[in-house]
Amino acid sequence: MRVLIAPDKFAGTLTAVQAAEAIAEGWRRRAPDVEVDLAPMADGGPGFVDVLHASTGGTIVEVWVRGPHGGEVPGRVLVVGETAYVESAQACGLHLTGGQEPRRAGSFGVGELVRAALAQGVRRVVLGAGGSGTTDGGAGLLAALGATADVPLDAGPDGLAGVSQVDVAPARAALDGVELVLASDVDNPLTGLFGAAKTYGPQKGLTEPDVVEVDGLLEAYAHACDRRTSLEPGAGAAGGVGFAALLLGATRRPGLDVVAEAVGLADRVRAADLVVTGEGAFDFSSRSGKVPYGVAQVAVEALRPCITLAGQVLVGSREMRALGMDGAYALVDAVGEERAFAEPAVALAELAERVARSWTVGE
Repeated sequence: MRVLIAPDKFAGTLTAVQAAEAIAEGWRRRAPDVEVDLAPMADGGPGFVDVLHASTGGTIVEVWVRGPHGGEVPGRVLVVGETAYVESAQACGLHLTGGQEPRRAGSFGVGELVRAALAQGVRRVVLGAGGSGTTDGGAGLLAALGATADVPLDAGPDGLAGVSQVDVAPARAALDGVELVLASDVDNPLTGLFGAAKTYGPQKGLTEPDVVEVDGLLEAYAHACDRRTSLEPGAGAAGGVGFAALLLGATRRPGLDVVAEAVGLADRVRAADLVVTGEGAFDFSSRSGKVPYGVAQVAVEALRPCITLAGQVLVGSREMRALGMDGAYALVDAVGEERAFAEPAVALAELAERVARSWTVGE
């Protein structure tokens, strides 16, 4: 029997790579003769580069870039052939801001990551956008690549006050001859009722008055750049990093599709007898571009059973089936909430060991 293990991260406790290893460890304890294939997954947000590196190999280039509040933070560019993969969360992630000073948090470091990728002589740069702690419309990214304006572009959303002119041409020139791909499952525009500030601003530390003011700043910034592009799906990704990428001519693709293609997910699913996925909380919102739903759809197309192991399972059997799952198992139900958070890897391995008994041929 062959089991493919393809989970997302368990937010706040385990990376996708750690989750896959824990599930594999538990499964092997119950069924040591089973062939286990690990394919940790991501959707363009935190863990994007590590997941791709785990499955595709390639070369990691270590760099230091400007963090959201100005200090240096470590970043990693993955180079596979003529393609470089960059993860915006490494330079402007919510874990770097902690929701503090959101109005001065910027994305300059993301542009520096793109510059580091370009320095490798690649012909294609894939930018994973998600999990940001910034809402600067990607202005910092543009500044790092050479864009100029009549206001500072690298000072967070507050720095955009009074903006009326933005020259993006130098940033576009920096990417001359290089294909840019925006990998994100977010389809929000930059501004408005469903824009970056109103939809994601509160979780980044913006108060209700802040949201209104920052949305207004982004509106003026969008008019100074290209209002039409600001309305495109994905412009609101990563606090507007998506907008900056689209201004630079990026093609937007769902992050999960990018990862699935890079790791050969469809072929690996067809080669498996069972697919195991997972995430921190499995609920009906999982249908909105999340990893378990995407993995399950690939499994359905290949006529393979798919189950999920999650921190919490918040759907009933009918919803579970609608999401393409043949089974869903909750870590909290198995070991309790306290232990699930205190020893996530150990607890997940134990859950996998129990589930393997029901799903392994011969058990």
